[in-house]
Amino acid sequence: PPRSRGGKPIRTRKEGGPLPVRFYRSAVGKKWVMAVTGIILIGFVVVHAANNAFGGWKEYNQMIGMGCAEKAIFSWGGNPGVGSLHRFRDAVENGWPNKLAIEEHSHAAMANAYDAGAAGLPLAVLRGYVGADLPKVNPNIKSITCPFTGEKLAAVPAIRPDVGIVHAQKADCAGNVMLEGIVGVQKEVVLGSKRSIVTVEEIVDDFGPRSPNAVILPSWTVSAIAVVPGGAYPSYTFGYYKRDNAFYKQWDGIAKDRDSFLAWMKQNVLEKTPADFAVHAKKKLAAAE
Repeated sequence: PPRSRGGKPIRTRKEGGPLPVRFYRSAVGKKWVMAVTGIILIGFVVVHAANNAFGGWKEYNQMIGMGCAEKAIFSWGGNPGVGSLHRFRDAVENGWPNKLAIEEHSHAAMANAYDAGAAGLPLAVLRGYVGADLPKVNPNIKSITCPFTGEKLAAVPAIRPDVGIVHAQKADCAGNVMLEGIVGVQKEVVLGSKRSIVTVEEIVDDFGPRSPNAVILPSWTVSAIAVVPGGAYPSYTFGYYKRDNAFYKQWDGIAKDRDSFLAWMKQNVLEKTPADFAVHAKKKLAAAE
């Protein structure tokens, strides 16, 4: 069986365990916690930055709309190519279903913060935010002076999640993971997290030929692996399937109204199981071929 950090077998069962694990294995877990954009859970804090198989904020929109998040740390928020995230906006502006605290950064700052977390550093230093207004509304954006050159630089806290969750193409039987495509900061997410969950399209005996930018995460960096074909849907996984643009357009109408959002979540998430998602994903992937 696949093995994890310390050489212990990786758990791939789908039922049982503590509540957070059961939630992860539920239909909603198999849907938006795939973390195809490098989503990280810090308690009930969601952290987001553009990443591999960029899925936008639809999954976070679901989490926020169901009252599961108390804070979002992010560098962009929206339904890509469509418009606003209505549940996110409703929470920030109206406190429904609960008030959502926000901490906004630039993409560059988020990437550097993940990198600093992977290196075990307390902060990230970068050239950025010159002439920008974000430092006026985000107290976690500071400025420091380089002790060697005197240059004024921006500094942000490192991101070191309790749990990092990413989606990848493959894992092998030894518990190693391969990422390809726009890999973003998924490697840094895993290395900087106390624990990491990686969902994959498949487990293989050998990775075989790979693209020049492929990243291999050794088994000791990964806490658990779950095989979830179609785990990035409705976004894409490089080399496996394309993004379902039609669904992103449909989601705008679904999420715009509170009642229609709750009805959709009840029908498609709360009353469904991982097995239902597997059947749904199989149909969608077959149609995409």
